Amino acid sequence: MEGKLVQYLDGRAKPAERRAVEEHLAGCSACRNRAEDFRALWGALDDLPVISPSPAFDASLRVRIAAEPVRRSLWGWLPSPRLAFAVTALVAMSVWMASMPRITINDPAMTGVAGEADFGLIRDLPVLENYEVLSTFDALSELRLRRPLRFPEK
Repeated sequence: MEGKLVQYLDGRAKPAERRAVEEHLAGCSACRNRAEDFRALWGALDDLPVISPSPAFDASLRVRIAAEPVRRSLWGWLPSPRLAFAVTALVAMSVWMASMPRITINDPAMTGVAGEADFGLIRDLPVLENYEVLSTFDALSELRLRRPLRFPEK
């Protein structure tokens, strides 16, 4: 109610809000006393003379601000928080990559095994090609659908 009360006393309240506040003030003595306190305070403030700054106030304030020492913070040397995050991520990634076990391929035994595996794939290439042909051969799939395969009994 206090926010509505301030708008009511300032004259900024809409007519519906104004009526609601007036109805509330008619029934609530605490809010009525609070409204009277606000009116008395604003009346006292209205009686004070208006103080305007001297013409040199702005210039003297700027001189005082310029004379203040520049405060250096711990992160003052970084141009932006984004750069700090990027550097931190780079360091963390470098530490993580350095802690990973290293795999050496220059080992002659490993090179021989890899070569034999590659040769085995090349040797089995015709079989793999035949499998691919047979697995995608439409005529075989039609035969399976028409007549199930029956194997002779032993």
